[in-house]
This record gives sequence, structure tokens and C-alpha cells, in this order.
Amino acid sequence: MNLDSAINYHYNKFPPTNLDINSFLNELLGATEALARYDQMLKNLYNSEILLAPLRNQEAVISSRIEGTISTMDEILQYQADNGEDENSLNVRSDIIETILYQRTLKNAQSALEDGYDFSASFIKTMHQQLLSYGRGATKSPGEFKKEQNYLADKFQQKILFIPISPEKLQEGIDNLFNYIKNSEDTVLVKTALMHIEFESLHPFQDGNGRIGRMLIPLLLWKEGVLSQPHFYISGYLERNRELYMEMMREVSQSGKWEQWIKFFLKAIEEQAINNLKIAESMKKLYEDMKVNFNNILSSKWGFITLDYIFKYPVFRNSKFIKETGIPYSTASTFAKKLLKEGYLLEKEKAVGSKSALYSFEPLMRLVRV
Repeated sequence: MNLDSAINYHYNKFPPTNLDINSFLNELLGATEALARYDQMLKNLYNSEILLAPLRNQEAVISSRIEGTISTMDEILQYQADNGEDENSLNVRSDIIETILYQRTLKNAQSALEDGYDFSASFIKTMHQQLLSYGRGATKSPGEFKKEQNYLADKFQQKILFIPISPEKLQEGIDNLFNYIKNSEDTVLVKTALMHIEFESLHPFQDGNGRIGRMLIPLLLWKEGVLSQPHFYISGYLERNRELYMEMMREVSQSGKWEQWIKFFLKAIEEQAINNLKIAESMKKLYEDMKVNFNNILSSKWGFITLDYIFKYPVFRNSKFIKETGIPYSTASTFAKKLLKEGYLLEKEKAVGSKSALYSFEPLMRLVRV
């Protein structure tokens, strides 16, 4: 590949000093306000898990897609309907497994932080080991830092755009990064912006760096108290602005334009917070509307249990629905017929032999498909 336009990592220049806060103050205020509105909405939800599950699935799909892993929301949800979180199931595309592993890794990282672990080299190695534990990533040294120089390239133009830190200097760079996270007095959003760009510039692993780097964003915002739950997903914005994202990264190393990167990141936070809020509010409104509709259509004490289940699992097998809700078979079958007739459910697969019918809750799927 052509090295003529490659930019090298910014040795000995992280963290930046004497940042001009005034140059990104408006963006900081906008991002802070938008994130606070989003988080307040989460706090006001009576059962945030029901509404956040589809958002987590959406983030996993988009973040994995940025790295070339192509799976759809429908595929991921059907896999979960058939297999739960068992990534060892056969006859499934590796793209689907990789997206499932993204979700699991993020959830496990949150649990580890709740149990008292902190951001560290061992923490991200554990995340990486889990993320690449199965599928194509299993051959890319899961849980181990790179031993050979890696690159960020434009595969279409066959040219290298960025040369991350060398393997020989990596441990020093990692120590410096986590020392910054632990001890910096920068405001949280600025710290998160700098954490993300530095992690991506270090590119410490052979594969999976982008996904780990994006997971660290909500985890740090939550750990630092900006979010009440680590559920803020930024991959949508980064995918839509992929070329600019890479250019900002190159500019930091080439020209020391840290403020320019921070402005870009804060704009991403603001726009994605607004977008996430719209989606979450749409799902909340749908849920409230469906409470009335399900009550009218189903006329049963099982109505709200049914609604909660299909919001959390909008693609589901009838047998699993019956098992996990405790609803009698005859009642569940009647519910399915009524909801199919009203157009709320779509029968994706008919019951065949021991395999029960597969349904999709289309009003919710239309909101979260990407």
C-alpha cells in the first residue's frame, strides 16, 4: 500500500496542554444540555430496560457495520429468539456472532465496573478477549496487545492514512492514557473526547480497536456520573461522518489540532443525543399507545405482560414467549391471532414440526431498523 499520505502517531504530545476552551465552549454547552435531556428521559422511564434493549441492539449493529461486519437488526433479533446469547450455535453467519459478542462485551464491561474494576490495560484486554472470542476475530490475538505495526488504510485507494503508535512504545502510551483518565481534571466530555481519540490513535490491538473505542465512550460517561446508565450510543453519527472522523484524527497527529477534534466529538455527542432521544421518545409513545390498544384487543390480565415481552424481544418464537411469560398455550395462540389480524405482528416463519412460529412486532421494528 502507498505510504505517501500517511500520518504518524503524535509521540509525546498526549495529553495536550493549554487547551483553548473558548474555541469549543458553545459545542460543550450544547453537548452537555442534549446529553442531560437524554439522561433525564431515561431516569423518567418506569422500566428503562424495555426501551433500551432495542437501542443496544441498534448500536451493536451499527458499530459492527463500521468495521465491515454486515448484519441486520432482524437477523440479530431472530438469532436471539432461537439461541439466546449462545454464540456457539452452528449454521449462523460469523457477522451475526460478532454483533452478538459486541452486545455481550459491553454488558460485561458495565458489570465489571459496577463490581469495582477500573479502566486499565487489563480491563480493555478482557473486553477485547470477549469481543474476539469467536468467529473471524478469534484468529486476531484476542486479549493481547499488538506485536507488529498496524495501519489505518483506505482499502479502495490502496493507501495508508494513519500509522498508530509502534508496538515498542505501546505500553507507555497505554499507561499514559489510563493515567490521564484517572487523574485529569478536564471536564468529563472533554476527557471522553480525548480518551477516544487517543485510544484510536494508539490502536493497541490487531483487530477490534474501533469497536472497543466506541464502547469506552458510554462506559466513561457513566463511570464519571454524566449518565445515570451507560446507554449512550454514538456509532450512528460516526458512521454518517466516517471520512471527517478519520480526517480529524489525522489532523490531531499532523498539526496538533486537539480543539478541532474536541469540537467534532462534542458535535457528535449533541446530535446523537438528540437523535437517541427522538428514538427513545418514539418508543415510549408507542409503548403508551400499545398499552391502550393491547388492553382493548386482548382484554386479558396477560395483556401488559405480553406487551412488555414483545417490546424487549420484538422478534420472538411463540414457544419461548410461552415459556418465559408463563402464559397458557391456548391464550398465547389466541393473542397471536388477534395481533396478527390487527397488523401488529408479522409472521416471519410458520410453525413447522417442533419449531414454533416466529413473529416480529413491526411497529417497534420500524423505529429501530438501520
